[in-house]
This record gives sequence, structure tokens and C-alpha cells, in this order.
Amino acid sequence: MAHSPPLDTAQAASAAQFDRQSDRYGKSHILADTDDVAEALEGISPPGSEEGGGRALDVATGGGHTALYLARKGWKVTAGDVSTRMLENAMKLLAEEGLQLKTRVFPAEEIPFESASFELVTVRVAPHHFSSPERFVSEVARVLRPGGHFMLIDGTVLDNDPETEEWLHHVEKWRDPSHGKFLPPSAWEAIITANGLEIISRRIHDKKQPDLEWYFETAATPTENRTLVLEAVRTIPASVRQALRLCEEEGKIVWWWPILSLSARKR
Repeated sequence: MAHSPPLDTAQAASAAQFDRQSDRYGKSHILADTDDVAEALEGISPPGSEEGGGRALDVATGGGHTALYLARKGWKVTAGDVSTRMLENAMKLLAEEGLQLKTRVFPAEEIPFESASFELVTVRVAPHHFSSPERFVSEVARVLRPGGHFMLIDGTVLDNDPETEEWLHHVEKWRDPSHGKFLPPSAWEAIITANGLEIISRRIHDKKQPDLEWYFETAATPTENRTLVLEAVRTIPASVRQALRLCEEEGKIVWWWPILSLSARKR
């Protein structure tokens, strides 16, 4: 596993957080369900072997769930992450099915591969940790071959709903200080098209966050920050409660997290 250049403050915070919590992102994690990946990549398959293609790069792979999905579909997958522990676990996940995975340690904003190296680049539920989404997408466009595809799945905030955006930002930052910012769909579309990628599909769906306490444990949220989140839940504005469908079910605090799924093609 080759190592990356020095990390900036945000990248270092993410590396430390996910090295520490990597074992929480195994098969039982909610991201192990890759139906959203299947839907986002519908109609996109690896080129035939006679073309020498089918190379996919999964950026900020985390537990490796997206990488596993791609490998099962016949892609030659390379996975990158700022966390070496995450990459080790991702390799184990694929090895259990007899699948190979190349790995490389790097931040999303500095992809260490030559231009036009991949037919597909994916990222899933990670960009809200990135220090610069703009630099990330610029790098994606650079390493994609002409005609190659980009898949992005991440938490989002709806356009023109600043109250929900502010509430969710504070809660996520308290829960996991390595959190950066959720971008609304319009911001992602502007960044992507500015880098020469053509958006071919876009949808927003809601993913259930089934238990706030589980969410705390996944991020090892400090006690004082849990108190802040619980107070924010107690005093949540009615409009935000309605937007996120926040409620209690069987004694557990749940809400529905807006997720942006987007695919684009390099012109």
C-alpha cells in the first residue's frame, strides 16, 4: 500500500476518525446494502476484456462495500482511502469472496493516478468529509477516460431549506467532528458540469437512520457532544422535524436522511 502526500487538517481528521472506528463499518453496517449503487449504475457495465478496460476506482472506499459490488459485477477495482485500517478491512471483505482488490492510501483531493486511467470512478457517503469537493471532482474528471462514468452518492440537504441544512450540519458535526458539509444538489451539479462531466441521472431518496444511539457508537461520539445532539433533537424546529421525519420508534430516535444519487459521463 503506497502512502499519500501529507494530509491537510480536514483529511487528517478523517484519517484518524476512520482508522479508530474502522471495525464499525463491517457487514452489519447500513452501507452493506448496495441497492443504491445498483440503481445509480443501472446500464453501466465494464467494457469487454478485449478492450482492455473495466477499470474502476472507488474513492474513500470505507468498509469496501461499493468496491465489493463493483468486483462482483466484473470491474477491476482499485480502492482508495485516507484510512489504512479501512483499506485493510476492505481487502478482507473482498478476499472472503475470492475477489481481488488493489488499494492505495490517498485523499480524495489528490488522486495519485495518471490521467484517463479509469472507465468508472465511484464515491459513496463520503464527500461530506472532503476538504474540497471542487478539487475532488476536478481529479475525478482528470482520471476518467473520455466516455467514462462517475457515480456519486452522499447525504445532501435540499435546495432552499436553510433551516434544515443548519440543524443537520450542527448535529453531524457534533456526532462526528470529521464531518465537513452536506452540499445541496444544485451545488454538486454546478461543480460536476464545470469539470466537463455530463449528468445522466439524478435522484434524491431518503435513507432511514434507524437508531441515534447506534449512530453515536459508530462515530464514538463524545459524551458532551451526545448531550448537544439530544438537546438539538429535543428542541428541533417543527419544519425540520417534518422535513427529516424525525420521530421515536420503540424508544429509538430515528430520522430519514436525504441522499443524492447522481451519475455523470465524461464528454
